[in-house]
Amino acid sequence: MEQTVRSPQRLAGALAVPGDKSVSHRSLILNAIANGGATVSGLSDGADVRSTAACLRAMGVSIEPPPDSLTNQPGSFQVAGLGPNLQEPTDMLDAGNSGTSMRLLSGLLASQGFLSVLTGDGSLRSRPMGRIVQPLQQMGASIMGRSGNTLAPLAIRGGNLRSIEYEMPVASAQVKSCLMLAGLSASGPTVLHQPALSRDHTERMMTAMGARVETDDLALTLHPAELQAVDVAVPGDISSAAFWMVAGLIHPNARVTITGVGLNPSRAGIIDALQMMGAGDSLLLENERVEGGEPVADVVASSASLKGIELGGEIIPIMIDELPVLAVAACFAEGDTIIRDAAELRVKESDRIATTVSELTRLGGNLEPRDDGMVIHGVGKLSGAAVESHDDHRIAMAMAVAGLAASGDTVIHGAEDASVSYPTFWEHLASLTGEK
Repeated sequence: MEQTVRSPQRLAGALAVPGDKSVSHRSLILNAIANGGATVSGLSDGADVRSTAACLRAMGVSIEPPPDSLTNQPGSFQVAGLGPNLQEPTDMLDAGNSGTSMRLLSGLLASQGFLSVLTGDGSLRSRPMGRIVQPLQQMGASIMGRSGNTLAPLAIRGGNLRSIEYEMPVASAQVKSCLMLAGLSASGPTVLHQPALSRDHTERMMTAMGARVETDDLALTLHPAELQAVDVAVPGDISSAAFWMVAGLIHPNARVTITGVGLNPSRAGIIDALQMMGAGDSLLLENERVEGGEPVADVVASSASLKGIELGGEIIPIMIDELPVLAVAACFAEGDTIIRDAAELRVKESDRIATTVSELTRLGGNLEPRDDGMVIHGVGKLSGAAVESHDDHRIAMAMAVAGLAASGDTVIHGAEDASVSYPTFWEHLASLTGEK
């Protein structure tokens, strides 16, 4: 699918982005293995979350709209938990393009006393899984995969797990959550030492469901537990909202309001980074509140003059998914923006260092790739051209944002990839440009 984007005279309007993907995945998985039933509202309708739901249904979990769904808000589902013991699937479990599904479900399956096989699409089968396989094997799970047990498909026979103390090599919420899911049924406390903090949705939700989770700086201890189902109101996805934040800031005549955005401190690095770039009063948080244990606010982004910054260290894990669109903002900033300590970008749906640099260069950007990041020399403008999504939803959407402020037409090949996390992205873009 091709999509043509051009800069409108004005970019304005209000919209609600899809439910947070990270919270959506966890609300389904944790309630699936909890005692009792729960209602999840505001669930993301992206392909990744649908993959998680399909895998859970294949293990006997009922995930259905409530009987009175016509009167409920969109994305409402009832999850009937089976407790800690799921049913053995009769076929392979397909995680699609979702690394979160693959890694979190691997931790869940490691605790189950049956055989399961997890696979995914070509992109997911090329992404590194050794980082979860090794510690799960240390816990006693039997796992086999391609390329020395480092690539999917993964064949897992779990159960009878022992507790471990593990030094995590990367700051990854997916790895952490995988091991926490396995640790719920381990023989004793699971202790994880993190190199830096990452998003903490799993800790928050497990605690709300009755688990005992202790944190001491970068050390996390999870005690074995049976979970009790809890209702979850999923906030708006800040990673999806980031595209409209940047669009509002870089377009010369813009005011965009994104309602109900989740601002969990372990996810809100994009807000901090844009403020560091000089967004100031052009990026406002309004109607701040707490919903479902998560901080939420409406975000208003309007035209601003940005400046280059240097980003690295602890802020990177809490905004890793937003770095491609931040690079778009950096193209319009004054001076250089340096992104370092972000080697994790190379093992996402695409090599996001290479693809971000290559596609923004096609639009007239001046970027240099580095092993662990990139340097973006602010040029103050971009020019429309044909670009590729590289089968990566975030690259497709980042190029769309660039096109909203570029001169001429930007033609995005593979535009349908946006639906992986944001099925209504193109409709929302049309509403802000006045085309709909």
